[in-house]
Amino acid sequence: MSNGTSVHPDTLASAPTGAPGSFLDEVLAATPGDSRLDMCIQCGTCGGSCPSASDMDHTPRQLFAMIRADMREAVLRSSTPWYCVSCYYCTVRCPQEVHITDVMYTLKSMAIRAKLYDEAIAPDFSQTFIDYIENYGRSFEFGLATRHNLKHRLRQAPSMIPMGLGMFTKGRMDLTPQRIEGIDQLRSILACAIELEAVG
Repeated sequence: MSNGTSVHPDTLASAPTGAPGSFLDEVLAATPGDSRLDMCIQCGTCGGSCPSASDMDHTPRQLFAMIRADMREAVLRSSTPWYCVSCYYCTVRCPQEVHITDVMYTLKSMAIRAKLYDEAIAPDFSQTFIDYIENYGRSFEFGLATRHNLKHRLRQAPSMIPMGLGMFTKGRMDLTPQRIEGIDQLRSILACAIELEAVG
């Protein structure tokens, strides 16, 4: 998933916080609430916690260092935000309480507006995730992973079988999606959000 940009985390780890008008400030301003992104200490807990890290071209901490280094285009072309499954595990474990998942949503929105994303991956993966949320109220990991791997990583798909079997036998993964209670209420909320976005 390399985007052709060579990034060494040790080089970027010491990148200074951007000056006013920097890409860091742009991301901070675009993220609702206090994302605490400027508090990142490059510990790597986020990447070590992420179930999708192996598919990302940059770990979250590398991406945050790239933001500080004003590497705007490279960040917005990165596959990392698109592989975020919004499990919030990184956010919960972050010692600095950086709202990592919220930042990923911001970067996806910015990439869409700038038209700097991989069309073969980003919209497809994201739309599959959205379809499950709209239809069932939650993500369906087995369906999401299966559809994505069969469409984009067919050769690597067999290597996922042992992990999938292990998760299934330990009761960590369902073979069929489970719909939440009150799905109609969720759909109403999503419809209102779409209307508000269109107005704004």
